[in-house]
Parts: sequence; C-alpha cells; structure tokens
Amino acid sequence: MPSAAKTIPCHIAIIMDGNGRWAKTRGLPRIKGHEAGAQAVRECVEACGELKVEYLTLYAFSAENWQRPKREVFSLMRLLEKFLKEKTPELIEKNVRLQAIGRLTDLPKRSQQQLHKTIEQTAGNNGLTLILALSYGGRLEIIDGIKSLLRAVELGHIDKAMIDVEMFSKHLYTRYYPDPDLLIRTSGEMRLSNFLLWQLSYTEMYVTPKLWPDFTKKDLFAAVEEFGSRQRRYGVVE
Repeated sequence: MPSAAKTIPCHIAIIMDGNGRWAKTRGLPRIKGHEAGAQAVRECVEACGELKVEYLTLYAFSAENWQRPKREVFSLMRLLEKFLKEKTPELIEKNVRLQAIGRLTDLPKRSQQQLHKTIEQTAGNNGLTLILALSYGGRLEIIDGIKSLLRAVELGHIDKAMIDVEMFSKHLYTRYYPDPDLLIRTSGEMRLSNFLLWQLSYTEMYVTPKLWPDFTKKDLFAAVEEFGSRQRRYGVVE
C-alpha cells in the first residue's frame, strides 16, 4: 500500500481491457474472461476502500459494445445482473455507494431493474462511490450535454451567454462527480476508447500491460504510488 505521505487520488477511472484476450490465451470462451474480470473489480473496490479513494469509475460496457455478437451481449448483461445481485450485501457491508452513467435506458429491462435496486439499496452509504459506465460513450455524452443545454436555453432557464466550461460540465452524466485524477488502463493499449473524453483533460494516465483479470489490489496500489510521485501543473508554468 502507498505510504501515508503519498497523494491519494480523489477519483480513479479504469478502462478494464483484456478480458477476451485473457480467455483466448487459456482456450476459454470470452465470457469466462468477463467472469474472471469480475474478481478484479472486487479487488479494486477493496483497494480503493482501504486507500480512502472517494470515487471509482469503471468502464463496464461501452455504447460500441452493443455491436458485439448477440450471445456475448446477452451473457454480459446476465453477468452484470448476477454481479449486482450477489455483491449488493457486500457493497452495503463495505459502505460503498453504487451509481451509474451512460444511456442506461438502452440496457435490458431486467438489467435496469437490478441496477436501480442496487443503487437504491446502497444510497445511504457514504464511503467509496462506485460508478459503472454502462452503454457509455464519451462522444454520446457530449452530444447529450449539448442537447440538454439547448433545452435549458429554449426553456429560458439559462441565457446562451452564460455557457462556459463549468456550465457545460453541469449538463454531463458526471455532473455530480469530480473529474478523475488518475486513469488506469490495462492490456497495454494506449488509447482512451471514447471514455470520459471531456473529463480526462488533465487526468494522469497509468497504463499497464496486465490484462484486466490479472489486475490485483497490489497493481492498483502501484498505480497510486506512481501517481503520488507526479507533479500536476494543469498547464501552469512553474
């Protein structure tokens, strides 16, 4: 675990990549990689709780993932429901509050119901806020934000002259949360994959070659340790 003197990020975001490759290297169906990835989620939630991280956002299912084979999408939705149902008591015990961002109405009704149920059951928790990005796309979020702003202008709630960075941020899915301090991406890929495009403007990035199912609590501690050694300038010259 990072030393107490190290800076702990308030908000960590993770692109959980490599489930399919993890399964393929073992001659297993892709869904087995996703199932193994669920254990990595549990480890990261525990690690963030121990570090007193306030927010953890996980890129769980992108808007582009709907293009995957129907059988895989169906299995992923059932895995989501199973994970939420089984882990709700543990989330409550560990004082974790669940939230979700994305076009959630695109999810199957059963998945939506279980998601909202877990969100309601953990609403009173005040420890780590775990945010699942589901049917999420960064470009879609920006488009939805623009539409929201236009509605507000049309209804006379705001004047278009009032629109600035802060105002626009209030119309995004993430309006209730601070921007991530640290982005972790597994599998060694060097891209954002349409994730939190607006919010990651000044976020520190940490990329590891490890595939997501192999990512452990120790790996998260290592990412936070490196984050603590960096100097964040936000474009200001010292």
